[in-house]
Amino acid sequence: MAIEIRRGARGAAVEDVQKRLLKLGYDLGRSGVDGVFQGATLEAVRAFQRSHGLVEDGVVGPKTWAALVDATFTLGDRTLYLRYPYLHGADVVTLQSALNVLGFPCGEVDGIFGPCTERAVREFQFNAGLPVDGVAGDETIRALERLRHVWAGKDPAVPAQLRPAPARAASVLERFSVAIECADPAMRAVCERAANLMQAISESARVVVRRPEDAAADEDVRVLVVREPAADGALPAARIELGDPARATNRMVTALASSRDRPVRIAAVLEEPASDEHAQRLAVSLVDALTGALGRTGEGVL
Repeated sequence: MAIEIRRGARGAAVEDVQKRLLKLGYDLGRSGVDGVFQGATLEAVRAFQRSHGLVEDGVVGPKTWAALVDATFTLGDRTLYLRYPYLHGADVVTLQSALNVLGFPCGEVDGIFGPCTERAVREFQFNAGLPVDGVAGDETIRALERLRHVWAGKDPAVPAQLRPAPARAASVLERFSVAIECADPAMRAVCERAANLMQAISESARVVVRRPEDAAADEDVRVLVVREPAADGALPAARIELGDPARATNRMVTALASSRDRPVRIAAVLEEPASDEHAQRLAVSLVDALTGALGRTGEGVL
């Protein structure tokens, strides 16, 4: 049901709105957070709408609520990573500002975690000696916070000579179609996140997630995501290891080059994810290895 909080409303939803407005510095008068939508709360909502280019009707509908949520995210509230639709909010603004000031350009600070921001996160992680996965989780956020005295309050505009790196693997994903096959329910989250990541890299990516038995014949590559390699060795296996991305890509290249089947079939052997962030890291590793291998073998194989 769509959110719509109007003048006179009462309850927990109104309290949530009031807490967010207070966090943003709006004056709620002497009553403060009382769960009643009137008076100072109504004026604060109108002021918020006015400052964010929204219809100034004093009603907290879907657009106003989404803008309130975005505006009240702070860096570290959630894990930020590349997905589609893109994550967005004030925490992304802070992340982009910090990276730009530190010399890892994201481009315009627009509050949208897109491919250029993900690439900047990777470059920061590499230079900070962290796992290079493009995921702004606890470790990466802590590393940025330790440098807050360097970037806080500084102009985040990127100098003209520092241009954001091109979107990773976009051209590869626009050339080749990929089916990610998931036979194990435990790996479903990794498969879906990998497909979502490909869509985030390029909206023109041709990728589908399905069960192996639903296979079609019109893909260039079919990747079977499993926890154990095939017992009979029928499928070439590319073991994805988070700590050694170059090795993972090399194994994927070998799998692509040695297959005589069309479409090329690969079994990607991954560990079972222990959390959502772990699943995202595994998905990043899978996509990195596949797009890196396709970029190196490309037309000569498919």
